[in-house]
This record gives sequence, structure tokens and C-alpha cells, in this order.
Amino acid sequence: MTRSTYSHAVRALRAAVLSLALVLGLTGLGLASAPEATALNGKGTAGYCPNSSGVTVVVDFQELGGGTVVRCAPGDQATGLAALENAGFDVTGTQRWGKAFVCRIEGKPTAATESCVNTPPASAYWSYWHAPNGGSWTYSTSGASGRKPAQGSFEGWSFSLNKTASTNPKPRVAPVRP
Repeated sequence: MTRSTYSHAVRALRAAVLSLALVLGLTGLGLASAPEATALNGKGTAGYCPNSSGVTVVVDFQELGGGTVVRCAPGDQATGLAALENAGFDVTGTQRWGKAFVCRIEGKPTAATESCVNTPPASAYWSYWHAPNGGSWTYSTSGASGRKPAQGSFEGWSFSLNKTASTNPKPRVAPVRP
């Protein structure tokens, strides 16, 4: 390889890296879209549902790390659990009860922390919330498999660690469509 050919190859590689960095930066700012950002596991989309056709799902990892994630489950959703899964979240239930008890969302808490054999302990579990658009979060008294969310509403999941029934943390994202 001649010095000229090598210099040309290096310039082309730098240009490709800068182009990729620009696209990734604009995607992070919401100014461009990458194919991965539009469809999540073939289901749902990143961000809020753009209108009242669908259910916006908020997952707040709280003490587990990972921040808060907002996704849209498009269209009518049969249950809160269906909305969570149709928004593209990976959900693990317990070995004993299946997804009647959500044990992990996106792999958290880890298997080293929670075995997911039986119901998660009252001191460390995914609390389930719901809200109308523009309303307030309400702790759900029914399980996600038994509740049908209204189109245009919000479903929330927040990890509760060492809290009581009255101090469970609600999701840290307001249930308001931008």
C-alpha cells in the first residue's frame, strides 16, 4: 500500500466515523431517527405515543439504575401487561406464577439479586401505576394482567426497594403527552 493510498483510506475512515457520530448524536437529540429507534423488538416505538391511539408506557428503574424509559404501545391494549410487552419491553415473570407477577423488566433486577421463583418480596418489586393523559399517577390495586388501559392513557412501572405501601415511588416522568 502506497503512502498516498494509505492516507486516502485513513481520510475515508475518518469521514465514515464522523458521519456515524453525527447520526448518533442527532438521534440522541431526537433530530434524526435510526432504524433501531423506531421499532423495538418488532413492537412499540421509542418515546410517547403521538396521539390518543395507543398507550404510553413508562418504566422507571429507580434504585436499579438505568433511569426512566418511555415507549409507545400502539393501538388498543388488552391488558397492562400486554401494553408493557407491546411497547417493546422484555418482561420476565416468576417460575411459579408466570407473568402474573412481573419479576424483571429489561433484565432488572438481575438473576443474582432475584431468582424469580416465587412472588418478589414486598421490599423489592415492580410497582404498577396508571394515569390518564395530563392526570396523576395512581398506584394500581389490580394486577397488570387484569387491568385494561384506555387508549391515550399512561401505564407506569417503578421499582420499589425497601419502601412501604404508602412510600412506593411513582414513576418520575409526568403522565403528559408532549
